[in-house]
Amino acid sequence: MPLFFQPDVLLAAQYHETVRRKGDLEPERMLMVAVLEDAVACFQKCVFARDSRGKNLFRDAEDWILEQDGDRFFSFENICGLLGVDADYLREGLMCWKQKQLARRRRAKACKTAPPNPLQLVVNSRRDKGSNL
Repeated sequence: MPLFFQPDVLLAAQYHETVRRKGDLEPERMLMVAVLEDAVACFQKCVFARDSRGKNLFRDAEDWILEQDGDRFFSFENICGLLGVDADYLREGLMCWKQKQLARRRRAKACKTAPPNPLQLVVNSRRDKGSNL
């Protein structure tokens, strides 16, 4: 009679080797998290940078995030994959965030450069004179 439910035998040395291997990978995992966090921070913090350093940081972060080639060990695709993060989802979210920031900035600039509302000028001038509206 075949035994379908045979117990898995795991030697103590095999168990310790597996646990030790996971512990050995923890520094590399922390480094990958730090690389990903730094890239996202540079991307978000430097999106409107005016100085060359900030512009370069933003461009480098955006290029790294958008790069589809996962050949290099520390590529965006590989780091996301090894950390269990959906690279396409994160990439799309960051690009949507950037578009929203750019749209907000355009609206803010449009408000600054728009001619004043004539009705608002009348209301403000009457308030300054002490009349009640």
